[in-house]
Amino acid sequence: MDSKVYSERRARYLQEMGGGVAILPAAEVMVRNNDVDHDYRQDSDFYYLTGFDEPSSVLLLSSEHPEHRAVIFLRKRDPERETWDGPLLGVERAKEVLGVDAAFPIDEIEKHLPDYLGDVRRLHYRLAVNPRFDQVVFRAMSAVRRKARTGISAPSEIIDLTRDLHEMRLHKSVHELEVMGQAAEISREAHHRAMLVAKPGVYEYEVEAEIMGVFRARGAERPAYGSIVGSGPNATILHHRRNDRLMQEGDLLLIDAGVELDYYASDVTRTFPVSGTFSDAQRAIYELVLEAEEAAVAAVRPGVEYTHVHQVALEILVRGMVELGLIEGPVDKALEEERYKPYYMHKTSHWLGMDVHDVGDYFVDKKPRLLQQGMVLTVEPGIYIRADAEVDPKYRGIGVRIEDDVAVTADGYLNLTAQIPKSVAALEAILAER
Repeated sequence: MDSKVYSERRARYLQEMGGGVAILPAAEVMVRNNDVDHDYRQDSDFYYLTGFDEPSSVLLLSSEHPEHRAVIFLRKRDPERETWDGPLLGVERAKEVLGVDAAFPIDEIEKHLPDYLGDVRRLHYRLAVNPRFDQVVFRAMSAVRRKARTGISAPSEIIDLTRDLHEMRLHKSVHELEVMGQAAEISREAHHRAMLVAKPGVYEYEVEAEIMGVFRARGAERPAYGSIVGSGPNATILHHRRNDRLMQEGDLLLIDAGVELDYYASDVTRTFPVSGTFSDAQRAIYELVLEAEEAAVAAVRPGVEYTHVHQVALEILVRGMVELGLIEGPVDKALEEERYKPYYMHKTSHWLGMDVHDVGDYFVDKKPRLLQQGMVLTVEPGIYIRADAEVDPKYRGIGVRIEDDVAVTADGYLNLTAQIPKSVAALEAILAER
């Protein structure tokens, strides 16, 4: 994105935070083992306001300084280090490239930070997330306090900056929705590819490899989360990660996989029979989940309580569970006593954005949040019947989840992942192409 987008976000956040200074450190590099690091991924809040993905950086925003509204601290150019790790932006180019007012070397932050905190009442900073950097902030505040006899005061309030920043991130711009739509399209290709290669005699990890191949071939940086490729009994494990089972005739395959593109996530789940057709029992469970999912998607619109989407899905699932004999009725009693919990134990939705479980409050003043235009949420009901469940044996070992990414529009919703097939007829038609 153009640096102007990030400049506008910073200006808006300065207005929203109501005065003071905000400090946001970049994500730290995490050691994987010995001298090998994990692949680096920038902190979402930091990236949202900078578009800058180098570690060892700090963003400072000030509504108090006469000239410097945005200041970046970052690493200096180092030819020897760049030989190993690639080029760095450097202090000299930072103002122009990032659109900030001032740039300093990161190793000088303790020298400059007190200058920006003097006579500032409010410090917007998130404590207890980065304990090492907390100490940098505390030392800067102590340095300002030592100037009290000169008439300079230190911040008297520390406010969690995510209060206002995460509210901004919850409401997506047109551009953000466009990027999320592009991520959804890449995920569509990946799921389609998975459907074509998943067969009895193929390992789950082989399907995962095909998905990852599509992600990278389309230029995406990474998956939005660890892909779940669960066949047979593994489809009943919500966060199955090993992806190491050999798929067998008659299995259902549950794939929960989404790409991250330009720091925006998609989150998609589809379930289908690896043999090409659903058994009668699998079809019954699948069509029940599909009915709940489609009704919940259709319930998304401005002014609706966030929890209403879950309730719509839940009531359909419980009614169907009673009709199939999975739980005892009547339906209202089953809902009241949560008899469905052994087979549907999670909520139907979460926010989606830069993080796959994105930021934003679900309740405001103890009341469920009302959906508004620009919010994006998942809709993902499921039924998971373990192989040892005390139900009719024909249903044992069946796990089904269907998940779409849904944006709230001015008068309804836009299903960003609607082009990924999910009807029984559409799935069986694709599987017949193999």
